[in-house]
Amino acid sequence: MDYKQAMAYIDGTLWFGSKPGLERVGELLRLLGMPQKRLKFVHIAGTNGKGSCAAMTASVLQSAGYRTGLFTSPYLFRFNERMQINGQEISDQALAELVTQIAPLADAMEEHPTEFELITAAALLWFAEERCDIVVLEVGLGGRLDATNIIQAPEVSVLMNIGLDHTEILGDTVEQIAAEKAGIIKPGAPCVLYSQSESVEQVVRERCARTGSPLTVTRPEELVPEFDSLEGQVFSYRGEHYALPLLGAHQLQNAAAVIETVNVLRSRGWRISPEALERGLYAVSWPARFEIVRQEPCFIVDGGHNPQCAQTVADNLETYFPGRRRVLLLGVLADKDYAGLTEILAPAADAFVCATPDSPRALPAEALAEHLRRYGKPVTACQSIEEAVAAAEEAAGEEGVACAVGSLYMAGRIRACFGLR
Repeated sequence: MDYKQAMAYIDGTLWFGSKPGLERVGELLRLLGMPQKRLKFVHIAGTNGKGSCAAMTASVLQSAGYRTGLFTSPYLFRFNERMQINGQEISDQALAELVTQIAPLADAMEEHPTEFELITAAALLWFAEERCDIVVLEVGLGGRLDATNIIQAPEVSVLMNIGLDHTEILGDTVEQIAAEKAGIIKPGAPCVLYSQSESVEQVVRERCARTGSPLTVTRPEELVPEFDSLEGQVFSYRGEHYALPLLGAHQLQNAAAVIETVNVLRSRGWRISPEALERGLYAVSWPARFEIVRQEPCFIVDGGHNPQCAQTVADNLETYFPGRRRVLLLGVLADKDYAGLTEILAPAADAFVCATPDSPRALPAEALAEHLRRYGKPVTACQSIEEAVAAAEEAAGEEGVACAVGSLYMAGRIRACFGLR
């Protein structure tokens, strides 16, 4: 099959959706010869920050000279972004060849794999065929029953900031969600934990104790911001100095987790020099995370979609743009906690523009606009994302700032309005 046919197969509605469990992906990978057993992994879970952590970690490993695979979700512009080796996404031809190989095996299974299971299997097969030295693997949903958890014990498991999201699947307390995400911790494999609430840390400590996994917790008290501008940040962690192009105090916390991850990898024999760590952090690119896509007039794109992310965006707007007129371009999914998100964002906005993200789960722009009118600020609902970008720019004016937030499912099209992909 060609690329178009491969994408149609992946998107097929027959097996679309989420069905937790490792049986289907395990069977599919057995049929493919267990490619995951030929690979080494850094496995990353969390509610917020896991994508940024994955991008930074991959950048550092590549800088150290390793052939590095990166698996993330979702994508911004093209599906191929989800699978990369040394910063290069999979080609259309390679993806088509993978799906051609996988499809008959999946179709012959008694219970067909889900879309995410197909994608995970394809990525693992590609990374193995391309002889990656190491793969940075981002969990899709949760951890314990996520398809990526089919791997053997990784070089290191990383748990980033944990909050309330996907509560209908993972549980309605942060402790329950932490237990699900801690399911990626495997016997004897070291774990790095982003420092957070004591109750979450206790869940992870108990899991590590049961599995005999050495635990490292980041040390926020040893993280010192030194310089911060729209071009990036300079900071020190545990006495060493680094520069990072990503904006926001939260990214420094994410970087601390990456530094601790690198320290664990070094202890396991991976050769990562201090210079490679510095170069990798400085070179990282992770679009749509408080990304300034244009300086004057200023337009920002952020894919944050839950209350924790909303607080980060609100804090960043106040830090980088105090006293400026701020217009928020919002688009959300109906099954997310958009009420909690807007409650946090509303004080940071002078006006709202609403759009409908590219997802069947999207809340229509007019329904979101009706919800936002309770805050007593100007609200505009638009028929398209492109129209919403223009409306947000006009409402912000030359001296103001427009910030798109609420869903990664519209971030790609917004970036495309500025010639980015």
